[in-house]
Amino acid sequence: MARVPLLLALLCACLAALGRANAAGRKTVGVYELRKGDFSVKVTNWGATITSVVLPDSKGNLADVVLGYDTIAGYVNGSSYFGALVGRVANRVAKARFVLDGKVYHLYANDGKNALHGGHRGFSKDIWTVKEYVGGGDSPYITLYYHSSDGEQGFPGDLDVYVTYQLSSSYELSVHMNATALNKATPVNLAQHTYWNLGGAGSGDILGNTVQLFASRYTPVDGTLIPTGAVAPVDGTPYDFRSPMPVGARVRQVYGGKSGIYGYDTNYAVDGEAGSLRKVAVVRDGASGRAMELWANQPGVQFYTGNFLDGAAGKGGKVYGQYGALCLETQGFPDAVNHPNFPSQIVRPGQVYRHDMVFKFSF
Repeated sequence: MARVPLLLALLCACLAALGRANAAGRKTVGVYELRKGDFSVKVTNWGATITSVVLPDSKGNLADVVLGYDTIAGYVNGSSYFGALVGRVANRVAKARFVLDGKVYHLYANDGKNALHGGHRGFSKDIWTVKEYVGGGDSPYITLYYHSSDGEQGFPGDLDVYVTYQLSSSYELSVHMNATALNKATPVNLAQHTYWNLGGAGSGDILGNTVQLFASRYTPVDGTLIPTGAVAPVDGTPYDFRSPMPVGARVRQVYGGKSGIYGYDTNYAVDGEAGSLRKVAVVRDGASGRAMELWANQPGVQFYTGNFLDGAAGKGGKVYGQYGALCLETQGFPDAVNHPNFPSQIVRPGQVYRHDMVFKFSF
């Protein structure tokens, strides 16, 4: 009979060890701050999401200039992609399907009949692994990793994805994304989906901000925001931001994706050579004096004016109404997998997709 307590003790010890192993293998979600003087950025490994960007205005007053939530639960349950890294294929894929190397692939349709931002559980709806983190010093940074499995949301092949957020210089935020296809050809199109309000998150709308886009062409869309396949000049249209223009100057001339909704949700073909880092956009907020330059190496940029923000409760009890922020998502062209004339997004085994962005702030 003395052996029974001994066996029970051994069983309890084994179960305790198994519990510790499971806990060690479980991914945890955290928030990580990068700080350089009075410039700071916070990132969570839930969706590789930027949760705050704090910087001074022309009078030295600090404000958080990106939309978001007070808790991680907000990001888990939210549907606006605040600050998230979206993929495997950002933006829309028509009818949630494409053909690659003679095979038809069906994706998860989460935007009517279309796939949006990688499906209902894309890269923005999972926990990433923190690989490196240096919160202070001359060049604070964090590197996050995500493994996307073959068949995830319908996409082919295993994919290793990394993103590094870095305060690379005074008031500069660099974003470096790369993805390696391991065993099958696959489309890859990552985008950083931060909502910017340079006057401060929740301070009002961005219709008075001036925007300049270094893009002389755009991709027209149909009624479901799927590109028609054309690449048209912006000259003579409400889409022309080649010279600085208030966002609200012609916003009501632009179909926003739904009857009665107006605003920009438009992919622009960035001027210059794709693959080279070049100036994409400049945004200025007159009231605060803050300005933001965006540089990137992608062929396109999605300009979105928060058309579907509808009073979401944000950080500090602020309410985010329509046009409460703007997004500048550098990317490949939407639905490129179904338009052979668009720049290809196909990455084959052993190839590496690279996407670099630099946000330069001034005040």
